[in-house]
Formats: sequence, structure tokens, C-alpha cells
Amino acid sequence: MKEKPQDIHFAICLDNDGYQASLEIGKLYRIIPDREAELHGLIRVVDESGEDYAFSAERFHPVVLPVKVERALLAVSPA
Repeated sequence: MKEKPQDIHFAICLDNDGYQASLEIGKLYRIIPDREAELHGLIRVVDESGEDYAFSAERFHPVVLPVKVERALLAVSPA
């Protein structure tokens, strides 16, 4: 049986130009699924304010984390 690819729930910020108060380069951010945003080249993340906002997907690099790490982060990060 083939294993389903793991959904990506986190991304690392690569560019915070113009959003220095909202995003930190190199920081891991939780992704909030948003199909509408994706259709426009955006990614919705929980930023430094604790709220979720859509930013250009080019500002981030999605990462697949080990399941144990992801579960721990999802348990403590705002949704």
C-alpha cells in the first residue's frame, strides 16, 4: 500500500521585505489551508501578531517535518 504524502503545515520565511513587524526571516510559520489564496499565489500563515494573513507564497519555503515534531508544534500553535 502506497503511503499518502504528508500534508505540509509549516513553512520557513525567506523574505520579510515590507513586513518586518509581521514576519521574521528564518522563522517557522504555521500554514493555514486556504485554497482561494493558493489560486492567487498566496500562502496563509499565522504571523507575529498571532493572526493568520495571506502573503506571497514566494516569501516562504514549505517544509515537511517529522511527524512527532509536527504534532508537538500543531498542539501549541494558534489555528
